[in-house]
Amino acid sequence: MSVFMDLNILAITDKKKLQSTIETAAHLGYSTVAINYVVEPQQKKQQIPKPESVTELFEKFPIVQGKSRPIKVLNRLTVVATDASHFRPSNEYKSFDILAVYPKTEKLFHAACMTYDVDIICIAVTEKQPFHCKRSPVNGAIERGVSFEISYTAAIRDSTMKKYTIANAINLTEVCKGKNVILTSGAEAPIELRGPYDIANLGLVFGLSEGDAKAAVSTNCRAVVLHGETRATALGIIHTMKRMQPTGQEQEEESPAAKKAKVVKV
Repeated sequence: MSVFMDLNILAITDKKKLQSTIETAAHLGYSTVAINYVVEPQQKKQQIPKPESVTELFEKFPIVQGKSRPIKVLNRLTVVATDASHFRPSNEYKSFDILAVYPKTEKLFHAACMTYDVDIICIAVTEKQPFHCKRSPVNGAIERGVSFEISYTAAIRDSTMKKYTIANAINLTEVCKGKNVILTSGAEAPIELRGPYDIANLGLVFGLSEGDAKAAVSTNCRAVVLHGETRATALGIIHTMKRMQPTGQEQEEESPAAKKAKVVKV
């Protein structure tokens, strides 16, 4: 059975509303969600927020529909970059499970794909993408294990934004061939959430194949979470390389870790 995830539930100050959104996600069958803190450094020099501990949200986390376990809640940071100076990895970034960047120019998009140490690159959904995604940087991001995000809530709110979302999504999926794409909500309220199978169907409109659309709400999201875990480990790459050839007792003890490292690398 597939494990579905929505890695973009917007962080809001209304705690009850946020709790209700997460409860709805669990009811719809999402096993993991990420609370997304969005920072726009261009606006009044916004500081990187400190994420609230997810354990403070619930005394008892809601059980996922169709599962016997509670929903898992992660923290995510999204940096909206209009200038190269806006994305500067620091210790503050390490407080988040997932790191995303929304590059607003073609130059920054290229840099994000080729060099930024992130898990997710966001594409525009509320406006026309000011540039076309090019194959070279997109392939570079895919090779590095970075994923591209298409959020659907804007398409629900406004018909014009729906046109932008579809056009920008198709531009991306035609270039990446459906690889490393995740579909998320960007929801601020429970009413904006849709079930994972509905979103997989929406992926067909975005130019994804049936298999890629389903992966965009399941296995590709899992890859993002694993990528974040590896990124957050200072010596993750070194450990991955060392564990490629374990010997003797070490092989028996470290084989699970080695398998995990191998999955992350892919």
